[in-house]
Amino acid sequence: MPETPRRTHRLPGSRYGNRPTMKDVAARAGVGLKTVSRVVNGEPGVTPETERRVQEAIEALGFRRNDSARVLRKGRTSSVGLVLEDLADPFYGPLSRAVEEVARAHGALLINGSSAEDAEREQELVLALCARRVDGLVVIPAGDDHRYLEPELRAGVATVFVDRPAGRIDADVVVSDNYGGARDGVAHLIAHGHRRIGFIGDMPGIHTASERLRGYRAAMEDAGIPVEDSWMSLGVTDPGRVRRATEEMLSRPDPVTAVFTGNNRVTVTVIRVLSERSRPVALVGFDDIELADLLRPGLTVVAQDSAALGRTAAERLFRQLDGDPLAPERIELPTKLITRGSGELPPAD
Repeated sequence: MPETPRRTHRLPGSRYGNRPTMKDVAARAGVGLKTVSRVVNGEPGVTPETERRVQEAIEALGFRRNDSARVLRKGRTSSVGLVLEDLADPFYGPLSRAVEEVARAHGALLINGSSAEDAEREQELVLALCARRVDGLVVIPAGDDHRYLEPELRAGVATVFVDRPAGRIDADVVVSDNYGGARDGVAHLIAHGHRRIGFIGDMPGIHTASERLRGYRAAMEDAGIPVEDSWMSLGVTDPGRVRRATEEMLSRPDPVTAVFTGNNRVTVTVIRVLSERSRPVALVGFDDIELADLLRPGLTVVAQDSAALGRTAAERLFRQLDGDPLAPERIELPTKLITRGSGELPPAD
């Protein structure tokens, strides 16, 4: 006789059964489907006791929200993309964390990547994120032409640029006061008696670098100090290039008595060069660095709040996603001069 087949009973949430549904959760918690939906989507209108029962049912059944169905229904993926310049740069750590915290508060997943300061890589990464249907983008631009984003913007992809403005399109941007911060930092050196002040910065085509150079020039002009070409050096932040520029400024017949550095990577190399010399040289850096207060003397810096940049940009992004009719806006956050000793050294000559 053939063997009678056995019937397998599949329980909701079992590893051998179907994936549990909201209907299963509602049945276990003794509530309606709408109540489960409100709890799952963080909507108001549910008493604490009812929410507790629903959460217990969700945990017991191993229920997970079906985001694919949600995308089809609402046209949203609850995900946003973040394109950074360099994931290894400590400046971007607090910025990325702030964007992630805001995204999480809105029930969205953050996907990030690095452009490595390459315009083509930036475009490739941005379009790849759009192809995966992220709802919005926070971009630290590497390039200066963002017209490639126009079709995505028209399709409704919310976009906010951070640290540097977009090129050749109108879009929201959140930046620090690079010009004013650099002007304040150099004015601080001038106030402590310096007249020969060097500036070592990043590539001149980068918005932040050009704005900080402009602030340096403005402070010198305000003090009536003519700037010599040999006092300024812009280029890659490679330690070798920065070391050569610093040594040249310090080896001239009339060497600079102070240096203003354009970002944290430049500052670290300049600190190493100055530590090898007996003659004290004043230093103010743009961007704070870890352990700056433990140096002797401590490092005086123009600090920008990278976490505030990320948080402000993300909040602006979700306002767009919530349907606020916002015209493109430039939001500029203040910098802060933190004095610790290196910028207060008097001229050695």
